[in-house]
Amino acid sequence: MEKTIHSRAYKELIAWLRDCRKKKRLSMRDLAAELGVSHSWVGKVEQMERRLDVYEYVELCKCLGISPNKGIEKLK
Repeated sequence: MEKTIHSRAYKELIAWLRDCRKKKRLSMRDLAAELGVSHSWVGKVEQMERRLDVYEYVELCKCLGISPNKGIEKLK
């Protein structure tokens, strides 16, 4: 099991989250405001400089109006 933010599966998950944000026509600043974090936090996640923990992932999905389960399925 590869435990890195550079794994193929993690890259695909982050790309999916970024695509969902863009489909909702949210800027990184908009999403950051919704989450209560800085826009640089969102940027670091999307650029894979920062790894999401489970709670952050679920909160991010809530803000995007998507099911966390859909992303988990992408990891399988």
